[in-house]
Amino acid sequence: MTRKRFLKRAAVGIFSLLAAIGIAIGISGGSREQEKETTTEAKKVTGELSIHYIDVGQGDSTLITCDGMSMLIDAGENDMGSKVWSYLESQDIEKLDYVIGTHPDSDHIGGLDVVIYKFDCEKIFMPDYIKDTKTYDDVIQTVRNKNYKIENPKVGETYSLGEATFTIIAPNDDYEESNDSSIGIYLTYGENSFLFTGDAEEASEKDIVKNGINIDADVYKAGHHGSRTSSSDELLEAVTPECVIISCGEDNSYGHPHGAILNYCITNNIPIYRTDKQGTIVLKSDGKDITFNMSPADYY
Repeated sequence: MTRKRFLKRAAVGIFSLLAAIGIAIGISGGSREQEKETTTEAKKVTGELSIHYIDVGQGDSTLITCDGMSMLIDAGENDMGSKVWSYLESQDIEKLDYVIGTHPDSDHIGGLDVVIYKFDCEKIFMPDYIKDTKTYDDVIQTVRNKNYKIENPKVGETYSLGEATFTIIAPNDDYEESNDSSIGIYLTYGENSFLFTGDAEEASEKDIVKNGINIDADVYKAGHHGSRTSSSDELLEAVTPECVIISCGEDNSYGHPHGAILNYCITNNIPIYRTDKQGTIVLKSDGKDITFNMSPADYY
């Protein structure tokens, strides 16, 4: 039995005052402790993992860094490429060890052509799913122009990101829908774990649960921007998250996030963080404790 802790920001008034004058701080306050069963002993780590859930409006983009290595998952809509590029530069990113385009919808890969053009990229992962759109073609052409190669990762493959590791958990089949073809990953760092499922919906989620790979996670990035078509009961029972991240646009036309995921978090007293309400969300892990750059959002 391992004990995992979330350290939430305290002294919000002080944080706001210091932030107003441009001082970056790391105040950690009270802790929230929960126990989870693990089947293997956690690997000891010595550094720090950072995850940046970048605010790209109604879309997705996540930067993960560890031990000098970096990974970008998606890059938002077509008009967000420059914003993601600028954000990566602000974090002193010089190259990307992994770029993942979870699936070929424009709110996920729209900005990838800019990112791939601007940065050296070691590995580029996309699902084996072709979409007849200009957005998809722009990404493919940029990859070709840079003499890169797109890889279709297989479920069960594991990769290293410094002392962190991530395992491909989806897609488990050839799906008709683009969303269900999303690449999903399960990321671990020490005793902490994080789940990313792209826009996977119920069909894909069922296969994720059935494939035998552990997805019990501390932090779950809600699938499909918090839509009712994702985050099925079956998936959530397997994940049992201690924290949920929702990436969506303010007052978006889809009504994301929907009530189902919000009610789940309320019922289970699970804190949520929302890019539409709070902007870019940054967490850091030392392999035991997870800290955020802000307090949780209100549920509604």
